Amino acid sequence: MAEDFITGLDIGSKFVRVVVAQPALGIGEKETLQVIGAAEVPSEGISKGIITSIDDAVSSVSSALERAERMIGAEIRSAWIGVSGSHIISQTSKGVVGVSRPDGEIREEDVARAVEAAQTVATPPNYEILHVLPKTFTVDGQAGVKDPVGMNGIRLEVEAEIIQGLSAQIKNLTKCVYRTGVNIDDLVYGILAAAEAVTTPRMRDLGVVVAAVGGSTTGLIVFEGGDVLHTAVLPIGSEHITSDIAIGLRISIDAAEQLKLRYGSASPKEIGKREDITLRELGLAEDEIVSRRYVAEIIEARVEEIFDRVDRELKKIGRSGLLPAGVVLTGGGAKLPGMTEVAKRKLRLPASLGLPLGVSSITDRVQDLSFTTAVGLVHWGAIFAKKRRRLPSVRAVGEKFRNVGNAARGVKNWLQNLLP
Repeated sequence: MAEDFITGLDIGSKFVRVVVAQPALGIGEKETLQVIGAAEVPSEGISKGIITSIDDAVSSVSSALERAERMIGAEIRSAWIGVSGSHIISQTSKGVVGVSRPDGEIREEDVARAVEAAQTVATPPNYEILHVLPKTFTVDGQAGVKDPVGMNGIRLEVEAEIIQGLSAQIKNLTKCVYRTGVNIDDLVYGILAAAEAVTTPRMRDLGVVVAAVGGSTTGLIVFEGGDVLHTAVLPIGSEHITSDIAIGLRISIDAAEQLKLRYGSASPKEIGKREDITLRELGLAEDEIVSRRYVAEIIEARVEEIFDRVDRELKKIGRSGLLPAGVVLTGGGAKLPGMTEVAKRKLRLPASLGLPLGVSSITDRVQDLSFTTAVGLVHWGAIFAKKRRRLPSVRAVGEKFRNVGNAARGVKNWLQNLLP
């Protein structure tokens, strides 16, 4: 039974989250995912998605895995790992190859060679490729081809989005996971996984931006025509909101976090002028009374800054206010009341909260915005497992989001030689 498990491991700046699921048949014999275990523990040794202490990070990951194993009553042997952080960058690249068959018919091998050619992009020093995401193909000058396999031509081109990460950070992350005794199925860019969990193929076809508001970073990804147009990691998140409250009210970070979670809102207009909060309710010795609307104004200012930066990224690709499926907000930071209203106003787009789709669970925990990346990693693993059971298509999601895992596997072998 353990062989059927699919595990997603999201190592975040504030929490480490684990989701364990297995395929199940839903309504109409459609395959869904049954979540059988989920765990969450505070993360240590991680800042802005970057490992700052291997030992502390290993301890946090081990604790989360142990909790999940107690829930499912079995050992977790491998997991899909989310990669995030401000060190992730992306760029567009093109690959061109000649069709190998004498009759000019394009085969899977030709497409693979074109994608491989796109990887020859000049990579910054100390960076390595995480994903090569094919956007569109061109056959003998005919642009806009989605799946060239079976077509005839002489020249095949591909335009792809190349996602890269800092080699040292990727190796630190893989070392952290391997030290827990768990194997890595593959590394997946976190916002890609989150988008897989909270959007539908139709939304990605129409045009949608997914914004995952985390503790210290906000990841975003833009889809249109079913393809990835743009990705970015913004160095701002919910922890900055907490810091603003602490500075504005001159209280501790812990008290500010409690205040944000219990009374916070990004819509001050919806709060009465006479609604007050006594700081003693937060466990503070002071009897000071603060206006709840003032707290909401502090939060609104920082949330507006987050969406101003998101809009700046959309302007780079000419999609500001032009995505019919709007913006989908996810991540733990998106749980603040009023976030969707601010997003609608600043981005001039429809806005909604992105809860995980296509999963059922014995626990309500996975129906939480903070678990979307972990659930998305499980989705990713399920797609690959399903594609392995039949001949894969180039445009299948599992093949489209191709992960270049040679570096990770090399690190794995190196670590296994070092560890007792």
